[in-house]
Amino acid sequence: MQLITTQTFDDLESYWRDPDCPLKWPHIFMLPAWLQVWWDQFGDKQEYELHICTVMQGNSLLGIAPLMIKGETAYLIGGEDVCDYSDVIAAPGKSSEFCCMLLNHLRAQGIAYLDLKPLRPDSVAIRTLAAEAQHQLGDVFCESVDTSSEIELPASWDAYLMQLNGKQRHEIRRKFRRLDEAGDIRFRVVRHVEKVNRELDFFFDLFGSDRKDKADFMTRRMERYFRSLAQAMAEVNLLKLCFLDINNQPAAAALCFDYDDTIYLYNSGYDRRYRYLGTGFLCKALSIKHSISAKKKSYNFLKGAEPYKQRLGGQKISLYHCRIKI
Repeated sequence: MQLITTQTFDDLESYWRDPDCPLKWPHIFMLPAWLQVWWDQFGDKQEYELHICTVMQGNSLLGIAPLMIKGETAYLIGGEDVCDYSDVIAAPGKSSEFCCMLLNHLRAQGIAYLDLKPLRPDSVAIRTLAAEAQHQLGDVFCESVDTSSEIELPASWDAYLMQLNGKQRHEIRRKFRRLDEAGDIRFRVVRHVEKVNRELDFFFDLFGSDRKDKADFMTRRMERYFRSLAQAMAEVNLLKLCFLDINNQPAAAALCFDYDDTIYLYNSGYDRRYRYLGTGFLCKALSIKHSISAKKKSYNFLKGAEPYKQRLGGQKISLYHCRIKI
């Protein structure tokens, strides 16, 4: 027996918190807390209909497609300016059945197109959903639209440094020597819910002083989104707000999230008075060092081709826009 129902964000949250739930939640951008914050802050309720689609086979949950629909086109919940990539959520080993049933359901609902972006090349949306649509004689068009960068983390900081080339390794060691001479240095990580809003004030000051385009990006609406997101992620113990302090004053910050043995670097900023020390770069390096000490498996710099990502050893991964006529 096949059953497809529409769900709420509360339903998603209950699935995610259920230790017996078979689903594989692929990354932070598909977690219920993240999806709800985005929809609450940016979802255009006049233009789009929320359609969180749950696919069951008998008593088995095969997957969830968190969609929003406009006309005859379905999109994954999220906006590419603040959600680096998207996907559907499938049970391991069940993605083919899930995608087949999902496509049949959407077609029956009058949906003619799926407009999905950005997507990782290892996403269920590309590897299975697009393939199943082609198998059903649909039209699929995918193009590379951006890149992400990440590092597989070794067991120690020394091993990480040895992964880098000689120029990269020399730069990190030289910058740390200069930093050590600058005063009282402290790296700290804020995770607790009750401290988030106060510490975010420091983060926003550093973010705005970094570059003019970043200051322009942080509108009042965007700040509300960042605060809501940080609070929601702290409540499920996934926030890591990192600071590099010099003489007890924040000199750089990195807003990170910790999920499934991966640290995601979401955004950052630094005090331009310390630009000569490279504090923004070093705060990220210290975040990597902290992640290694916490036995994390990977460090994800997320979307964009900023040079510092390669200087810290990041490896590029293409991201795709996939449009499917079903």
